[in-house]
Amino acid sequence: MHTFLVILLVIVSIGLIGVVILQSGKSAGLSGAISGGAESLFGKQKARGLDLILHRITVVLAVLFILLSIAVTYFKI
Repeated sequence: MHTFLVILLVIVSIGLIGVVILQSGKSAGLSGAISGGAESLFGKQKARGLDLILHRITVVLAVLFILLSIAVTYFKI
């Protein structure tokens, strides 16, 4: 069981890295780091198309990563 969970965790980790790399940047340079973060925080920019799909996949993979990490430590006994 532990080996299966570790293999699944590695697959989810690689998938999460790949999806995050595929996402487009929200800001252009240092000036966008402050204002770009505030705009996305307050919802001025709406994600559409591929960005929306990648965002949802990232959320799902992040939740799976956390749950699998907890399960691996739990079943390590």
